[in-house]
Amino acid sequence: MESLELEKDKVNKTKSYLMMLLALLLFIFAIDLLTVAMSNLNNEVADNILQATRNPFISLFIGLLMTALIQSSSTVTASIVAVVASGHLTLEQAVPMVMGANIGTTLTSTLVSLSYIMNKREFKRAFSAGMLHDIFNIFTVIILLPLEVYFGFLSKLSISIASVFISDESYSGTIVYNKVFTRPITEWISNTISIPFLTMILSVFLVFAAIKILSTSVYKAFVLNTFTDINKLIFKNPYMAFIYGTFFTAAVQSSTVTTSLVVPLVANKKVSVKMAFPFIIGANIGTTITAALAAIYKTEAAIALAIVHFLFNFIGALIFLPFPTLRNIPVILALYMGKKSVKSRYLGFVYVLLTFFIIPFLLIYFSND
Repeated sequence: MESLELEKDKVNKTKSYLMMLLALLLFIFAIDLLTVAMSNLNNEVADNILQATRNPFISLFIGLLMTALIQSSSTVTASIVAVVASGHLTLEQAVPMVMGANIGTTLTSTLVSLSYIMNKREFKRAFSAGMLHDIFNIFTVIILLPLEVYFGFLSKLSISIASVFISDESYSGTIVYNKVFTRPITEWISNTISIPFLTMILSVFLVFAAIKILSTSVYKAFVLNTFTDINKLIFKNPYMAFIYGTFFTAAVQSSTVTTSLVVPLVANKKVSVKMAFPFIIGANIGTTITAALAAIYKTEAAIALAIVHFLFNFIGALIFLPFPTLRNIPVILALYMGKKSVKSRYLGFVYVLLTFFIIPFLLIYFSND
C-alpha cells in the first residue's frame, strides 16, 4: 500500500514539474510572439519615439511605457543598445530609458498578483510580492536618476569601464541581434498570419493565458512536501536567495519569468515577502545578461550602455541587500500596499493603469513640442 502511494506521489510530482516546464515555455513563447508582432506593427514609430526627446525624465517614461507595452525589458534594452550603436541616440539620453525599462518590466509580476483577486488572503500576499519588484526599481531610480542627470554618474562610470574592453571608439562590428530560442516559430507564425495587428491581439491573449497557467502550475509543483527542502535551500538566507535569483534569471534571460514564479509561492505562504525580496534583487541583476549579449554591436557606447544596465541593478543591490534596515523598507511598503489593496480591490487595477500606462503616456504626449 505504501509503495503504491509513493509511486502515485512520484507520478504526480513528475506531472507537476512537466506542467510547470510547459507553462514556462508557453510564457516565453507568448512574450516573444508579442515582441515580433509589436516590431512588425510599429517599428518606425518605436524608432521615432526613441529619438524624439532630450528630456531625461520623459526618456525615463518612454522606457517605462515601451516595456509595459512589450512586456520585456530585455527587448527594449536591446533595442536601445541598437539605436545607441547606430549613433542616433547618445549614451546620456539612453540611460534614463534603461532605468524606465527596469520599472516597466515589473508590470508582469503585478499582473500575476491580480489573478488572485477573488481570494482576499492570497491576494493580499500576492499583491505585496508583485509590488516588491516595482518598489525596488522605483527606489533605485529615485536615487540614481538625479546623480545621472546632474553629474553623469552612470554614463561616465560605464564609459570608463567600457574603455577597458574596447579602446577604439570608431570601431564598429557586425550588428548581431539577440534572439530568443522561440524566434523561428514566432516569426513563422507572424509571417503566416501576415497581419501584424491580428498577431498582436493573438499574442496579448497568449501572454495573459500563459501568466495564468504559469501561476497555477507553479503552485501545483511547489505545494508538494518536497518544496520544504527546496525552500530551505533557495531561501535559506538573503544572500542564498539573491544568488539563486541572479543565476536562474541569467539562465532564462527574463526577470519577468522569475519574479512571476515568486508571486504564487508568496500567495500560498510557501515563501515570505521578506525572503522573496533578495531573490527579486538577484533576478534584476540576472536579466542584464541580455543587454550584454546585445552589446555584441561592439561600439564603445553600446558596451557602455550594457554596463549601465548592470550598474543600475548592481548599485541598487548594494544599497538594499547588505543592510537589513534598508532592505525592510520596500518590504514594509509592499505589505502596506497589500493591505490597502484588499480593502479596495480596484486599487490594484488603478495602480497598474496609472503607473504603467496613463501617467507615462500623458507626460510623453504633453511634452511634444
